[in-house]
Amino acid sequence: MKKAFWLALFWIAASLLNVHAAELWVSPEGSDSNPGTAAQPKATIQAALRQARELRRLNDASVKGGIVVWMRGGTYELTTPVILRAEDSGTAESQTIVRAVVGEVPVLSGGRAVSGWKKAGKVPGLPSSAVGHVFVATLPLVNGNIPEFRQLWVGDRKAVRARDVNDEQLPRILSWDKKTGTLGIPSRWIHQFVKKDFRHVQSVEMVLHEMWTMNNLRIRTLLEKGDTVFVTFQQPDARLQSEHPWPAPMMTDSLRSPFYLTNAMEFLDEPGEWYLEDGKLYYWPRPGEDLNQVTMPCMESLLEARGTLDAPVSHVRFEGITFAYTTWMRPSLVGHVPLQAGMYLLDGYKLRPPGTLENPNKGLDNQAFLGRPQAAVTLSGVQHTAFLNCTFTHLGGSGLDYAEATSDDMVQGCLLEDIGSNGIQCGRFDAPGMEAHLPYNPVDERELCRKLTLRNNLIREVTNEDWGTVGIAAGYVQGITIEHNELAEISYTGISLGWGWQKACCCMRDNVVKANYIHHYAKHMYDVAGIYTLSAQPKSSILENAVDSIYHPAYVHDPNHWFYLYTDEGSSFITVKNNWCPLAKFLQNANGPGNVWENNGPMVADSIRSRAGLELEFRYLKTLRH
Repeated sequence: MKKAFWLALFWIAASLLNVHAAELWVSPEGSDSNPGTAAQPKATIQAALRQARELRRLNDASVKGGIVVWMRGGTYELTTPVILRAEDSGTAESQTIVRAVVGEVPVLSGGRAVSGWKKAGKVPGLPSSAVGHVFVATLPLVNGNIPEFRQLWVGDRKAVRARDVNDEQLPRILSWDKKTGTLGIPSRWIHQFVKKDFRHVQSVEMVLHEMWTMNNLRIRTLLEKGDTVFVTFQQPDARLQSEHPWPAPMMTDSLRSPFYLTNAMEFLDEPGEWYLEDGKLYYWPRPGEDLNQVTMPCMESLLEARGTLDAPVSHVRFEGITFAYTTWMRPSLVGHVPLQAGMYLLDGYKLRPPGTLENPNKGLDNQAFLGRPQAAVTLSGVQHTAFLNCTFTHLGGSGLDYAEATSDDMVQGCLLEDIGSNGIQCGRFDAPGMEAHLPYNPVDERELCRKLTLRNNLIREVTNEDWGTVGIAAGYVQGITIEHNELAEISYTGISLGWGWQKACCCMRDNVVKANYIHHYAKHMYDVAGIYTLSAQPKSSILENAVDSIYHPAYVHDPNHWFYLYTDEGSSFITVKNNWCPLAKFLQNANGPGNVWENNGPMVADSIRSRAGLELEFRYLKTLRH
């Protein structure tokens, strides 16, 4: 079915339900001094939301049936994130709806066009093979500042931050000295790109593959001794890399961790690569590309809902809106050393002797205190919110984040595509002061992500910056339903459910992962599964999913350590039943009690397999490209 047909039906039905709603209009050609009518629309969503807030504050009779903010098609360039507060809330009878005009595509964008391109000529550090092919543009100021970014798009295609090699030909480290934090790489590898040294060595980053994570480490020094270049790193990257025990660089006789180097003029040696230096952007266009369509992302966040436990943002929903063009700056500022699923270490070290007061388990020696990746849309303290038929695309960090204190929310019919980190992340991984391996039991369960429904969404080509991230990352969640989604082209795991590596019961329970189709995953990482669980989750179930088509990258730490279904440390009280996959390749690692495995593998009925994934009315998502 065509998207327009189904969206028209949806909007007609929704309009009938809101026939008496107040209407506000927004257009890129409007003005915020306008009254917000169809004939005289506002120019920004912020102005329309403020007007809606005023209508509610004054108890205007027009809002009895709700408020609809109609957004006309076009690009809305944001200068700051759109902020939702408790004052923006609707009610069950009078919702606030931000809706695209039928047949039009409004885009909330954190990007800016780059223009004024000219041939770069000979530039210090630029490889001779690139001279005559590379163009340069001076960046425009954004909010009075020279912008910094780590991603770039030409048309709808992502460009490549200049790097030494593509990911199928990654070199290997030679040595790793944990005590000094010094890592050895082949001298001959460096000399392929520079005769002696980089012009700006301290701008160069190493991206290091460590089993199930990718670490972004900012280089401090390079010292050549014989056939080895010894690398040290900036702080805090160096300390975290040296002190945290898991995962660690591979240093076996048969396999050593692969890496690549990025962000140097010396690496700008093929079409599609770019480099940013002193406010000038250098780019080697691919054949047929139009340099009038270059977009730099200038923001990390586009929309934030900031409610509280006692004053949540409630009954607000977005329909048919596109969220596009964000960057991901953390690695440039402080490096990026994650524990798992992109959740990065603020502190991490090994206990000697093992065990803690809360958990005297002698095997627990890994301490980790975490932060979470920035998302384009982040919601905290919300209830009864929804994203329906929206698009999240061209994003440097994560896509959509239901972070904490959320309940009774829905994401349905959305396309999440071309995203650097997790497609959707939800639930706490990082409560203040909480060590990652301890069971989480807040006194007030309203702090949790509860009763979130993720249904009939297409999540593809995500995790393309941080390869250790996943399609859907659900941490400490309760009553979540993940059903009839399709996930494809994932660097690591498809759906990750749970956190803590703990058999002790905690706040997680009543979670359902049902009838999803996960395929073409593990593009870059192993220790992986289509569906992966952690820790005790009473009355939770993994039902009637279909998983197939795993990638086999050449550089993984163990070529056999991949699975279709994987219940990892502490997984307990979970029913895994009627899931189809072409082989019964599963792992139950250090599980707790109460798990039920029944009828999983190639013997599962074809009817279950065919029903997995997007339901009929949402399959138009597979025809869309942004």
